[in-house]
Amino acid sequence: MVKYFQTGMTLLCGVVMTSLTILMAGCNTKADMEQQVDELYGKMSQEERIAQLKSMYMDDLFDEQGNLDTAKCRELIPYGVGHFSQFCLQQPRNPNELRDRAAAVQDWLIHNTPNGIPALMHEEVLSGVNTVGSTIYPQQIGQACSFNPELAELKTRQTSTALRKMGGIFALSPMVDVCRIPSFNRLEESYGEDGYLSAVMGTAFVKGLQQDDLKKGVGACSKHYLGYGGGGDADEKELMEEILLPHETMIRLAGSKAVMPGYHDVHGTKCVANSEILLDILRDYLGFDGMVVSDYTAIDQIPDLDDVVKKAAAAINGGNDVDFPFGANYQHLQQAIDQGLMKPEVLERAVKDVLRFKFRAGLFDEDAYLYTAGEIVLDSKEERQTAYDIATQSVVLLENNGVLPLKDVKNILLTGPNANSFWAMCGDYTYPAMSYFWKKKEDVPDNPHIVNLLEGMTKSKPEGVNLMYSRGCDWTEEIETKYSELGDERAWEYEILHRKVDSGEKADKAEALRMAKQADVIVAAMGENVMLCGENRDRQTLRLPGKQEQFVEELIKTGKPVVLVMFGGRAQVVSGLAEKCAAVIQAWYPGEEGGDAVADILYGKVSPSAKLSVSYPNMEINEAICYNRSIEKDPRVAWPFGYGLTYTTFEYSNLKTTVTEQGVNLTFEVKNTGKVAADEIAQIYLSPTSTDQPLRPIQLQGFTRVSLKPGESKTVKATLYIEQFGFYSHEGERRWNILPGAYIVKVGASSTDIRLQETVTLNGEPFSMSLREHYFAVCQ
Repeated sequence: MVKYFQTGMTLLCGVVMTSLTILMAGCNTKADMEQQVDELYGKMSQEERIAQLKSMYMDDLFDEQGNLDTAKCRELIPYGVGHFSQFCLQQPRNPNELRDRAAAVQDWLIHNTPNGIPALMHEEVLSGVNTVGSTIYPQQIGQACSFNPELAELKTRQTSTALRKMGGIFALSPMVDVCRIPSFNRLEESYGEDGYLSAVMGTAFVKGLQQDDLKKGVGACSKHYLGYGGGGDADEKELMEEILLPHETMIRLAGSKAVMPGYHDVHGTKCVANSEILLDILRDYLGFDGMVVSDYTAIDQIPDLDDVVKKAAAAINGGNDVDFPFGANYQHLQQAIDQGLMKPEVLERAVKDVLRFKFRAGLFDEDAYLYTAGEIVLDSKEERQTAYDIATQSVVLLENNGVLPLKDVKNILLTGPNANSFWAMCGDYTYPAMSYFWKKKEDVPDNPHIVNLLEGMTKSKPEGVNLMYSRGCDWTEEIETKYSELGDERAWEYEILHRKVDSGEKADKAEALRMAKQADVIVAAMGENVMLCGENRDRQTLRLPGKQEQFVEELIKTGKPVVLVMFGGRAQVVSGLAEKCAAVIQAWYPGEEGGDAVADILYGKVSPSAKLSVSYPNMEINEAICYNRSIEKDPRVAWPFGYGLTYTTFEYSNLKTTVTEQGVNLTFEVKNTGKVAADEIAQIYLSPTSTDQPLRPIQLQGFTRVSLKPGESKTVKATLYIEQFGFYSHEGERRWNILPGAYIVKVGASSTDIRLQETVTLNGEPFSMSLREHYFAVCQ
């Protein structure tokens, strides 16, 4: 007996299944699972096997009235289908309708295909489920600045619970590319420039999403493997030590069972067909036994092959299992076998990888959880609270001459294109952004409600404060989005890229300047929007778009203090402007509660605590930069990695270290020496004592958030494991090596603000291992 539950249709409780029923009992061990995968594969026809490597859009199976068209099912998926692509995004539907559609399709597959194999419904969940009504959390680059993996895990646990109810079993998230090129248009999706921070946050993402049980959680996908966003050009040592690290820890520590190769090349070969990274490194070295799925249209982009059969063979031979989003190339796999371009064993590997994932997700269990019964409600009070908490911890205070928090001011002018717009809050891969960009939908529903900065400042303003508002300027006067044929080729359309966002309100600079003269302080909300940053969206410059900078200059000339608040998906060059402002804030894309979060920081109801996850440039940089290249200040950087101000001050003291067989234990004290309660993000770095040691000059190896009341002190305890002192080598075989000798343990408030340090000595003989057991410091 296998139970499937749904609402709004006939309940399918206790339906006797077809030939699969006998196979699925008692899949409790890896050996059991492998046996059952083998047995099922043996029962499948070649058409069924190839179907498991293909995907499609679920909407193609429904008629205009929203009913499942069984004739289309018999025509399009007579042998089943492995996957459904972005099943929540296609149209704005409530979660119960999405669930009912998923239920109808799964029921048809179970009862009308030869072996009744359910499909994997997948969606994007970078900042929440990519569907109308779902909670919109802050964008990844901002969340990285929180240095809070606990909140990252809570966010994805909430996301996973909601998606699984709707029928989602698999997610094409997170992106854990270590992005070191400040101008990269997808930097916002990443956790920034540091491999260690990206690994900690990405691993937390996976733990929350999968809920330690793929049978009730949602399967994560590590992307874009390997080195998208600039890391693909790294030398082998950097690639294996830093760029690979987030993928490695997600797989080895959190049990991630899916990987998506990037659109780019590594060593001259497209990642989707690159056996070096997909077979040698991923499977042979890391021991990955999961599923590899292509990015959308990536197989189409394999160069120098003149037909789809050869492209399909190149991808599957290279180690890619599944063809997204349509299976356009993999539908020709039988031809590739017939032409001798691939061996049947390669097909067997790919199909079994998909089946294994489905077994792990419990799709063949007697009590398989394909969707839920009962009413599904999105964007709960708890989810909105999590979105708010992350947002308050993601906003970075870069400069402050004392104007913040806004106390004892009577008249405030709020101005700028991002002051009264939800686009200031929503990053790429949120439903509003995906619907606007990919679906060309101009009218984005206010569901969930997105609090903009004007609303947030209005409803939480202190008594007696007069808040004035005038837009003042637009994002841009001309279209600034550059056309380029990079990434997902579905966006290689002039009409998609050749647009600018209509704010729906007039920008009256003269009005704003008149109001400025009446104000005690000016809050200028500037930056990017959905058409100025994101996948396939580039601009000519990293300075503020359009005439925003000129407008801020005019505001400064009024003589009133200007608080510059920047929204967007990457650092924006404001050198020459920031120095004239009374305060500067980088708010990133802070999600549906972003307006409340930024307002509460401005008014001082919350002390900012975020620290930069990137090196913030003071000039245009289109090449990789990273704090760990040198302990000397980089003249191209305005604010360093790990930097961020708050409304108090902290004192570090009393560093003590003890070397053990496992590594180095350390303790130190942090004291709040100011008058405001706040959190400090204490950072632990490791440096070599000699250039002969093959380590970075400085490398983050641990961090912790410390909440302190005024005058309060706390002792931080941490353990750096012995493996964290190691390095990668490849002399015949890949090894992780630890050398005895002296190392410097550093504790600081940023990568350049080191408060304490001590030299520790590892004794004994050099030793090496294949893979590390410990990756992260333990801090408490």
